Amino acid sequence: MSEQSAQDKSGMAVLDALRRPLLDLRLSVIDKCNFRCPYCMPKDVFGKDYAFLKHAQLLSFDEMRKMAVAFVALGVEKIRITGGEPLLRKDIERLIESLARLSTPAGKSVSVSMTTNGVLLGAKAQSLKDAGLERVTVSLDSLDDGIFRQMNDVGIGVGRVLDGIAAACRVGLAPVKINTVVQNGLNDGQILPIADYFRHSGVTVRFIEFMDVGGAANWSGASVLRSEQVRERIERRHALIAAPVERASDTARYFQYADGGGEVGFISSVSAPFCGDCSRARVSADGQLFTCLFANRSLDLRPYLGEQVSPAALQTVIASAWRARDDRYSEWRGEQYREHGRKKYPTVRMSLVGG
Repeated sequence: MSEQSAQDKSGMAVLDALRRPLLDLRLSVIDKCNFRCPYCMPKDVFGKDYAFLKHAQLLSFDEMRKMAVAFVALGVEKIRITGGEPLLRKDIERLIESLARLSTPAGKSVSVSMTTNGVLLGAKAQSLKDAGLERVTVSLDSLDDGIFRQMNDVGIGVGRVLDGIAAACRVGLAPVKINTVVQNGLNDGQILPIADYFRHSGVTVRFIEFMDVGGAANWSGASVLRSEQVRERIERRHALIAAPVERASDTARYFQYADGGGEVGFISSVSAPFCGDCSRARVSADGQLFTCLFANRSLDLRPYLGEQVSPAALQTVIASAWRARDDRYSEWRGEQYREHGRKKYPTVRMSLVGG
């Protein structure tokens, strides 16, 4: 992609060292979660005595808004609120309302969405919609209640999440998307039940290859079911047609059901890394800027979020960090795994920066 074409797509988008525009911001609002999924927050690490961030260490909503304004001025069009579990952050609707009022330099409204485990979504869906949230993505790794309880490791049943998904659909947080992390030998038997459950519902399921991030210390290649294998299982029952790619930077590749039953997506960061088109920056709940989900270093933005620092100065700091970005960790990860047969590098915990 040429610098000119990137700027044509995003107005004032700043480009990194590999000429990738800054278009998306993943904003973590809390590092706590009410699940203990082993691939993200295993109990043996995140136990009762784990030192999560204290409230005073979290960015305030005013600080988050000032930061978001700077990112939007640099080309960001979409802001996704993450965690931890973002619905654990008190008065989250107030932040959503302030972000939903932002617009790009070209006058386009900024899209605000959220990723959640869905447990609290049933009670919050209407207030989130009223605050200006456009869309929601819900993590759902099984419809089987026993497997679901095993995977969240806190004994919460799948019914609460399904109720939250239904509430999101009812109030118009659409299109609702489902993220299913597939682990070979654990929940791969849920691929067809989940796909069938949401066909003809307007909900899009995205099957995600099991990645070695966050708490996935015991990750191995044997646990990965490649996207093409997942797709083959679905195609044995339902014909699929490849859908056009809307944005090169989209993480998922989508297929439509030939009978009009909707669409299904596949996120293949292990078998087919998409670093070359990545347009996402991530900011942790305590104000650390990460330029990749697999990053092991960050830039502290908090000193630039006070009233004494001008918005222009904050924008300059973010732009400089992005221009220096040359991350392609998924590609490096593949090279190291092929060389060593296992993970050989540290990564930031996923609950801090979001997925």
